[in-house]
Amino acid sequence: MTSTAYSTALIGVFLLCLAVGWYLSTRVLRYLLASSIMDIPNERSSHQAPTPRGGGWAVMLTVVPVFAVAGIVFGRPLETGAVLLGTLALMGVSWMDDRRELSPLLRLAVQALAVAFGLLALPSDQLVWQGWLPWGLDRAATAFLWLWFVNLYNFMDGIDGLAGSETILIGGGVALVSLAMGEFGLTGVAGAALAGAAAGFLTHNWRPARMFMGDVGSIPLGHILAFLLASLAARGDWAAALILPAYYLTDATITLLRRLLRGEKIWQAHREHFYQKAAKGAGRHDRVVLTIIGYSLVLVAAALAAGSFGAWTLLPGAVTVALLLATLTRMSKA
Repeated sequence: MTSTAYSTALIGVFLLCLAVGWYLSTRVLRYLLASSIMDIPNERSSHQAPTPRGGGWAVMLTVVPVFAVAGIVFGRPLETGAVLLGTLALMGVSWMDDRRELSPLLRLAVQALAVAFGLLALPSDQLVWQGWLPWGLDRAATAFLWLWFVNLYNFMDGIDGLAGSETILIGGGVALVSLAMGEFGLTGVAGAALAGAAAGFLTHNWRPARMFMGDVGSIPLGHILAFLLASLAARGDWAAALILPAYYLTDATITLLRRLLRGEKIWQAHREHFYQKAAKGAGRHDRVVLTIIGYSLVLVAAALAAGSFGAWTLLPGAVTVALLLATLTRMSKA
């Protein structure tokens, strides 16, 4: 497949998934309203009115079939099957958690099992950490970050439009990096599919949100994106794999460490992330999300430049994240 043909294919996948994601979002919204499946505001919420929760079904029902077909087309049915098996398990457990709160240990156990299956999808002869660690430690470290990414994706889904926007940026970034590196295959198509499906959902989730993604969307999305990022790193594009999710990783990790040091229960909902404090200070979710999108576009550009400049692009990536966090902190004090 030529670069032009692959570019056209990725655009087609994006547009198809955008249309399907939008249509399924309208259907899912009707179902959630008819079934009275609502997110009721509490003292830890960033919204004021009861809002349907579970819109992530529209995203996942769009992405999963495309991911499965891409695995067959690109000759990786067993690998995609392993990832999808974990994804489906996460969707089931997360939907139950959306309906009634489950034990954190049960959720973590299913997540760990999904990650274990996901690791099987990575080529056994490729090292995610580029040889810095022996094979066993390479996979153990990857599993730890993968599990953390699944959870942080859920933690960062706290204001209107944020998770959908970041899925577009990270998924689209994966597709663009794959295209730029001439690595035509599963990662590019899956990234484009995620970006398109999230864009379709975002039309219903932008401020004021008509529905929320819920765990049924954020948890499995984090799982698939973690697989794509690990795949990028394993084939040598490790700098891009670090840069694309850098804001999410930094905001969630700093917040988690602060809560750990204070002895708080890290699995409980809260309003202490940088973006949540900024939304409270600014009084508008969309203003905060647009700010994050602006800085995240710089991260996508840095990830694309990593193919030419390698590890040097980590510096502008780190500076961009630092400036974003500083900006969000100023917004929280407005």
